[in-house]
Amino acid sequence: MFTKFIKKTKSLSHFIWLVLLIIITSFVTYFYETNKKSQYESLKKTLDNVYFKKTFSKITSNLENRYLMLNYVVKEGDNYENIINKLEVSKYEKKIFLEAVQKEEKIRILRPNQEIYFKIDKKEKTKIIEFIVEISKKRDIHFVRNDDKENFVSKTLEKNLKKIIVYKESKILNSLYQTALELNIKPNVIVEFARLYGFQVDFQRDIWKNDSFQIIYEVFLNKDGEIIESGNIIFANLSLKNEDLKLYRHEYGKNKIDYFDENGKSMRKTLMKTPINGARLSSSFGKRKHPILGFTKMHTGTDFAAPMGTPILASGDGIVTRAKWCGGGGNCVKIKHNRVYQTVYAHMSKFGRGIKKGARVKQGQVIGYVGSTGLSTGPHLHYEVIENGRKINSQKLKLPSGKILKGDQRKTFEVNKIKIEVLKSELISRM
Repeated sequence: MFTKFIKKTKSLSHFIWLVLLIIITSFVTYFYETNKKSQYESLKKTLDNVYFKKTFSKITSNLENRYLMLNYVVKEGDNYENIINKLEVSKYEKKIFLEAVQKEEKIRILRPNQEIYFKIDKKEKTKIIEFIVEISKKRDIHFVRNDDKENFVSKTLEKNLKKIIVYKESKILNSLYQTALELNIKPNVIVEFARLYGFQVDFQRDIWKNDSFQIIYEVFLNKDGEIIESGNIIFANLSLKNEDLKLYRHEYGKNKIDYFDENGKSMRKTLMKTPINGARLSSSFGKRKHPILGFTKMHTGTDFAAPMGTPILASGDGIVTRAKWCGGGGNCVKIKHNRVYQTVYAHMSKFGRGIKKGARVKQGQVIGYVGSTGLSTGPHLHYEVIENGRKINSQKLKLPSGKILKGDQRKTFEVNKIKIEVLKSELISRM
């Protein structure tokens, strides 16, 4: 009896183990096949991608081989003719290129470091497909081949730049110019700052060690976060002996923009007090012993000693009546501002861009650079003011101030001033 029971139990046990074995085998087979299929699909996808990439790479390579992309940086003395002559294109291509650029007044005159981009089709006898000429750091002119392929059509493109507002402040330890450069403020911003205060401040005699300045201005960044260009000064403050000289940028009418003090009074005058920044008064107006000629004579101007190459600014709006060698005065510029005033700038190392007889200049525009040409013992600017044909002492010249805001214009200005002060507070809090 007991022996039969044992036999039955063994048979049942064998049966259960057989069923379990069948179930496990089925599961293993299922997962193996599924995994195999998944691996196959994955492999197929990979192979497809490899094929696609190879094909795409081949197409891209063909396109790249067909087109030649050139980037040319303009050098001193370059013109469009000698630039296009450096390219291996036909005379006809050169002709229509030159015709295209001559039609665009904004780019007729090239400047050093300006960039020109060319796209040339090598398979069509090196045809120029398109080219781009940089107008400024913010804009380009894009030329593309017309439908008839006999000339180019152009359009102005704004570069994708990000504008940010920057706040800087510092004590003036040596000169405003050097201090600002050490803060990485661009030279054109410093020149504009000096121009704003040039009507009321003598940068040699009025600024003392530990005086300070504040400035809020715009900068434009490219996609890599690099500063491409500086924009407008929004606010400026020059603190001299603890007296704040604040200036606010304000649009008081359609396309009428100026800088006003806290009382709504413009700083603009007919002529600036000093046409140079970071200089010291080395010789005043009046009789003196000439340092080279050796005898006493009338010194009909004011001399400002400054480092070689320091920018010289036009004291006021006007027309250039002379820009050439002036004997003992070396390279000199003479500007007629109106029926009453003319100014002279001598001993320049070189003239500013576009400065020649007949050229119109704006107040604060760079007209030349400090040098030591002519009868000179060292780098300096000799500056003269002529009033009704008579040479006068520029440092004693008194000129009326500019516009004073009143009524609704003053109310609008006060609102704008508050906005700028709030902006200043926000920028300082982020420092």
